[in-house]
Amino acid sequence: MFLNSLKYILIVLIFSGNLQGKAQDSIPPTQEIDSVKIDTIVIRAFQDRIKNIPRGANLTNPVISFKKTKPLRNKYYRFRIPSFWDVKNKVGFNFSEAAFVNWNAGGNNVISGLAHSKFVRNYKFRYIQWNNDLEMRFGLNAQEGRELRKTEDVIRFSSTFGYRRDTISNWYYSVKTNFNTQFIDGFKYPNTENPISSFMAPGYLFLGGGASYILNDKKLNLYISPLTQKATFVLNQELANRGAFGVRKAIVDADGNILEEGKKVYMELGFLVTNTWENEIAKNITLNHRVSLYSDYLNSFGNIDIDWELNFNLKVNKYISTSFGTHVIYDDDILFDEQKDASGNITQNGVPKIQFRQILGVGLLYDF
Repeated sequence: MFLNSLKYILIVLIFSGNLQGKAQDSIPPTQEIDSVKIDTIVIRAFQDRIKNIPRGANLTNPVISFKKTKPLRNKYYRFRIPSFWDVKNKVGFNFSEAAFVNWNAGGNNVISGLAHSKFVRNYKFRYIQWNNDLEMRFGLNAQEGRELRKTEDVIRFSSTFGYRRDTISNWYYSVKTNFNTQFIDGFKYPNTENPISSFMAPGYLFLGGGASYILNDKKLNLYISPLTQKATFVLNQELANRGAFGVRKAIVDADGNILEEGKKVYMELGFLVTNTWENEIAKNITLNHRVSLYSDYLNSFGNIDIDWELNFNLKVNKYISTSFGTHVIYDDDILFDEQKDASGNITQNGVPKIQFRQILGVGLLYDF
């Protein structure tokens, strides 16, 4: 009996110990915290892997579809190494026309055309700047019952080389050259027998040194030269003999026979100031200003030759533009109202006058 009781006690003790061991094993062990608290932001320290992949996902064989791909509409430009040259090319044609058929108020059919071009090559790198500008314009007017007449004739070239001591300053030590002339003969209409000008008659060449103030955007350029040589060329001997544009005229005897031909070149040394300015005063409206002031030291210091041009360009779209401009010239070497006696001898050479021109045109413009 005692043995049986002891047996039951041992069984109870063994069973109780097993229950306590199992209860102790059911408490989960301490795990690593999966989050790190940084101030008020909680960042997960590790992320569980995806166990269930959606049926629509295709991670092994991706497929590219071109059903929604759009064609390239604009021209593709490959990358190019930046250049220190700034290149601009402009070619345009302005025209105007008036036609009348049985018009009671009267009028003549007329058509005018003006071709113009401008080519710019500017170089700038650190201390050196070299600006080159070539501009050409030529215009004609055809009117019913009248000969073809010239309305515009310009060839203008400008080149300025500048050097500055540092990359901050806008002031440059500069050397500048300008050249101006025209394409064909010019007449004082309606007289078309005796030309009053022609190619290189006159031709103007300026060469000098000084200082330039050039903004970084190159829209403002002020040049001051205390020493500039101006050469006036009159290669037409007939005009040179008449002393046109300031050259020394021919020496003749009492009967009008030429004893010594007129000079073809007239040299001056003086002070030159030029200024160009380009600014967009309103949307698609650009103002272009150019002025040149020159005074000769040797012959007439204080008398200033003026060449001032002001233009407004109105851009309609990429290819159509409108231009309005004025041009004022005063040169005491260009004389008007020459007076002659009954024998044809010149009694008075004439007087200098202000020359004024205004132009308005609508036409095509192409930049490339």
